[in-house]
Amino acid sequence: MDFKTQHITLLNQKASFDFDIAALTLFRFQAEHNLVYKNYLHHLRIDPQDVQALEQIPFLPIEFFKEQEVKTGAFNAEAVFYSSGTTMQARSRHFVSDLNLYHQVSERIFEHFYGSLQDYVVLALLPSYLEQGGSSLVAMVDYFVKRTAQQEEGFYLHNHVQLLQNMRQAHSRGKKVLLMGVSFALLDLADELKGQEDFSGVSVMETGGMKGRRREMIREELHAQLQHGLGVEHIHSEYGMTELLSQGYSKGEGIFWPGYSMRILLRDLNDPFDIRSTLRSGGINVIDLANVDSCAFIETKDIGRLHSDGSFEVLGRFDNSDIRGCNLLVS
Repeated sequence: MDFKTQHITLLNQKASFDFDIAALTLFRFQAEHNLVYKNYLHHLRIDPQDVQALEQIPFLPIEFFKEQEVKTGAFNAEAVFYSSGTTMQARSRHFVSDLNLYHQVSERIFEHFYGSLQDYVVLALLPSYLEQGGSSLVAMVDYFVKRTAQQEEGFYLHNHVQLLQNMRQAHSRGKKVLLMGVSFALLDLADELKGQEDFSGVSVMETGGMKGRRREMIREELHAQLQHGLGVEHIHSEYGMTELLSQGYSKGEGIFWPGYSMRILLRDLNDPFDIRSTLRSGGINVIDLANVDSCAFIETKDIGRLHSDGSFEVLGRFDNSDIRGCNLLVS
């Protein structure tokens, strides 16, 4: 059994595993077999054998996904995910050899926090992602819709009338409803409804992103407008991005919990190589064990706060970084 097969088997097993050991083992594998990451470590004069703790691992700046083919080993990609962006922006690319791994990890993470997909009807307002194509978020939601075996259509561009009819139909069948949407599309719906529709039993989950359609706003303002217009007590959120195959979820108040295959570390805002467990705010680094085909150690452009229980908040983004979904906040 080769390393990738062993690693994927580890991720898919029901028993818990030692995250630190799995991450360090994957680090040494990718340090050898991921040419982009290997060259990056060489430039930093890092000997992978000297790395003995997660805080010592150098994290690859997320910009590399725009400029290079970040691949571990040689393979024919079953899918290539692209970040959202304008014609003036380079789009990140994430090469995936096996979509089944992405689907299984995403399903397991979601069901850990929300229960079986079989209990849900999944409805999605993701017009910008559908229009641009190549979205990992659309691929995940499409898989969720198929897993529910629901009667209702999953995706809606701007047809709010049909969306609401199908939401009511799902209610009548005793189903939970998950409404996932890009921020501007949910705001459009909230502005239209003005709290006049019954959203009881609906989990509204924003995936971030104004895509230039509306002004950027902080989480508190966004969630307040959505709560008022949709008549719900809490707004759920998803933390994910093109460069990651794992997700984190928030059930309200902007407090995210990472999935089982994911860990958040913080780096000093002024020194990207200063990673300490004692930091409570700083730049967000993500270890994503599902990124076996690319790089599992990503230095994002998000700024966050880490809590002692492993949960985290997203406070904003570094200056001059692209504004992008599927993560949320711009302070």
